[in-house]
Amino acid sequence: MSADRQPMDLEAYTARARNGPCFVCAFLAGHPNYLHETVFEDEDHVAFLDRWPTVWGKVLVAPKTHIEHVVRDLDEVAYLRLMQVVREVALAVESVCGSERTYLYSLGSQQGNAHLHWHIAALPAGVPYEQQQFHALMTENGVLSVPPKEAAELASRIRAAVTARGVLHTRPSRGL
Repeated sequence: MSADRQPMDLEAYTARARNGPCFVCAFLAGHPNYLHETVFEDEDHVAFLDRWPTVWGKVLVAPKTHIEHVVRDLDEVAYLRLMQVVREVALAVESVCGSERTYLYSLGSQQGNAHLHWHIAALPAGVPYEQQQFHALMTENGVLSVPPKEAAELASRIRAAVTARGVLHTRPSRGL
């Protein structure tokens, strides 16, 4: 890993999140400004590397359907299936990136990044306590600048780890 931590342009990010298209739907539609490295995809879900990771190997998992509320918009079967995808991808991320702890969380609001998505953030071992938890996740503390070749290699390794687990079945698309 040769990613350097860079300051995050929070003003530009906020404008993009609040005024741009849904980032998940734009990614799925192939919009050139919303490209990501896919690590898993099936008929109903997609998992991809975060464009602005705060930790190495940070992945987002989302249903393909534009759903905005994790409790009200999913029936029990769909919710449990989404959580199975989150768990399996998180285990794959851990196996590739290693971690002291893996953080799982869902953010977004009706005002920006409304498409339901889960973050998978594997906290590397040895991070001082003061730099863990919320500090490790906040873009205000900088994001990793991952070169495209390294992102592609990392995505490939995570895809292979998901496949090796044998629980989820991928659908070939977006380079899988």
